[in-house]
Amino acid sequence: MTSMREAGIDLSAIEHNVRTLRELTGTPEFIAVLKADGYGHGAVDVARAALAGGATRLGVADIGEALALRDAGIDAPVIAWLHAPDETFVEAVARDIQLGISSLDQLNAAATAGGAVVHLKLETGLARNGLSPQDWSTVFAEAARLERDGLVRVDGVFSHLSNTSDEEDLVQLRRFEVGVAAAEAAGLRPSVRHLAATAAAIALPQTRFDAVRIGIGLYGLSPFEGRTSADLGLRPAMTLRAQVVAVRRVPAGHGVSYGYAHRTHGEATLALVPLGYGDGVPRQASGVGPVVIGGQRFHVAGRIAMDQFVVDVGDHPVSVGDEVVLFGDPASGAPAAEEWADAAGTINYQIVTGIGRRVPRVAE
Repeated sequence: MTSMREAGIDLSAIEHNVRTLRELTGTPEFIAVLKADGYGHGAVDVARAALAGGATRLGVADIGEALALRDAGIDAPVIAWLHAPDETFVEAVARDIQLGISSLDQLNAAATAGGAVVHLKLETGLARNGLSPQDWSTVFAEAARLERDGLVRVDGVFSHLSNTSDEEDLVQLRRFEVGVAAAEAAGLRPSVRHLAATAAAIALPQTRFDAVRIGIGLYGLSPFEGRTSADLGLRPAMTLRAQVVAVRRVPAGHGVSYGYAHRTHGEATLALVPLGYGDGVPRQASGVGPVVIGGQRFHVAGRIAMDQFVVDVGDHPVSVGDEVVLFGDPASGAPAAEEWADAAGTINYQIVTGIGRRVPRVAE
């Protein structure tokens, strides 16, 4: 390790996951989703690995994220879909960033920027951003007019599923199909229809259309309860680890960390780990978050603090400098990110995305 704490990012796992999901879905286009700094993995390195694995496009939430990719020299097609109310799109269009459009105002702003490539987002039931069905005919007609005038090019139509149940997702699918048909009836000819993110891309083939948008699966994590990464043929890309920075031997009944929520059952060795909720290790996992030290599994002892937590290793030999693995690829013996999610009452998405910038990302 080059630091007392780090997140190792296995870029070969990213490539593997893209190839695996490309083979499964068989869509002409594959959109690798890199929002929130590549779900905490480092967007630039992940983008390069995803493209090497066969991704054809990249997706981000906002224009700032897209510009960061351009600044790093990445010239693949990038779409950004969440915009400030007063966004002008001038720089985005100048840097060849495609725009997800969720309102008539956004469409007009894109036209004013001149030559924008847009994807019209349809609201199909998630109740977030997207064109409301009552506005479809108006916006589609205006988009067709602007396209004829050379002010925009409608490259895509898309929506996003709730992942509530297959039945609910199929209701949204039918609404999406109605919207696509209405767009085509207005004279639009989008080349990329995209609806499915990782869960639907795997489980609902009828939602794949021309492209899938792969987020959590790109990073080797499962979007399903009860189905692991290995079940899906994916490899987790992030391993969160640290070095033991202090060791002390204490007597039975010794309190550990704030509030003494943990007391030693007998004489025990305590190992101090320099990661805390300031680094994204969830405080809610206090007392239960799993770690591996020296090939043996333990749990956090007591409360997780802002910068550190303690592990009660009993009589297990441990020394300053020993590696502590919080999560990674279970095939290597590491706890899974899902175990930390379960311990904290959250989801694996939040565990990896929440790892803070104080933790260096190290490409492997």
